[in-house]
Amino acid sequence: MNIIDLRSDTVTRPTTEMLQAMMGAKVGDDVYKEDPTVIELQLMIAGMFGYESALFCPSGTMANQIAIKLHTQPGDEVICGDLSHVYHYEGGGIAFNSGASVRLIKGDRGRFTAEQVAQNINDPEDYHLAFTRLIVAENTCNKGGGSVWNVNELQKISTLAKAHNLKFHLDGARIFNAMTYDHSNPAMYGSMFESISVCLSKGLGAPVGSVLLGNQDFIKKAVRVRKLLGGAMRQAGYLAAAGIFALNNNIERLAEDHYHARLLGQKLMDCSWVQSVEEVQSNIVMINLRPEISDQDVIYQLKKKGILVSKFGPGIIRLVTHLDISSSMVDHALDSFQSLRPEKNNPA
Repeated sequence: MNIIDLRSDTVTRPTTEMLQAMMGAKVGDDVYKEDPTVIELQLMIAGMFGYESALFCPSGTMANQIAIKLHTQPGDEVICGDLSHVYHYEGGGIAFNSGASVRLIKGDRGRFTAEQVAQNINDPEDYHLAFTRLIVAENTCNKGGGSVWNVNELQKISTLAKAHNLKFHLDGARIFNAMTYDHSNPAMYGSMFESISVCLSKGLGAPVGSVLLGNQDFIKKAVRVRKLLGGAMRQAGYLAAAGIFALNNNIERLAEDHYHARLLGQKLMDCSWVQSVEEVQSNIVMINLRPEISDQDVIYQLKKKGILVSKFGPGIIRLVTHLDISSSMVDHALDSFQSLRPEKNNPA
């Protein structure tokens, strides 16, 4: 049975062409800053977004946590959305690594407004309160079902942050999906944020790695924090080569993933076991099941049909399209969804 893995866009495997690029990479010891392919990747992506410098990291979580550590001091407060990855899925890293508290803003599928930020900035003269120091946005928002931020609203938040001497970091795990949706460009984001983390191992299809962007002084400090977190790598050029290949070859094809996701979202609304589907803006489909339907049985029955999906909360199923999902796989998945007859929850 061929498996159709819709759990995440992190499950992709390198293509033959990407593997060839990896095996042919020129490498050196990156701890000595002598790996030419890592240097090429860092210069390449920094240039795309208009930053002075960049740092290749093993994961998006590490890139985000380095940024938060550098932008804050213990006892400071970080403003982020109530659905944000840095809060929900990074192991409590803001507290563990930075000793900072978090102010959550309840927004629209993970997105919040400049007005909401203004209402949540603490008075720096009130010694009862933590210093508000950093704002973090996530684009697209994973837990928000791949929701895409309005660039104009991000600009308003950036302007507000500067007026209050706050730093603004972007968790850009799926930033290229956002740009595919709204036709924005990297330079727009580079002008708004002090730092950005860009993931290469999701929709872009690289096996490992994220890149942290910032000015030269910020990245110089980031190198030290990466070392402290155990993220310094040696001949990392083999991995960086995959990232370069991804940036050169896999950005435009994200539109195909978005098309597949929209198709899945539209057709799922016709399934008897589906209550609603969140608006599909990128490559994530968030399905709300009917209250009486067992989410565990939906997952189990789909697995028997060779389709893997994720539970994303009580009665919520997530699908994510990616470069390993073909049109024929989408057609097969849709047929399976239509024929599904899941069990109902046991009454209390």
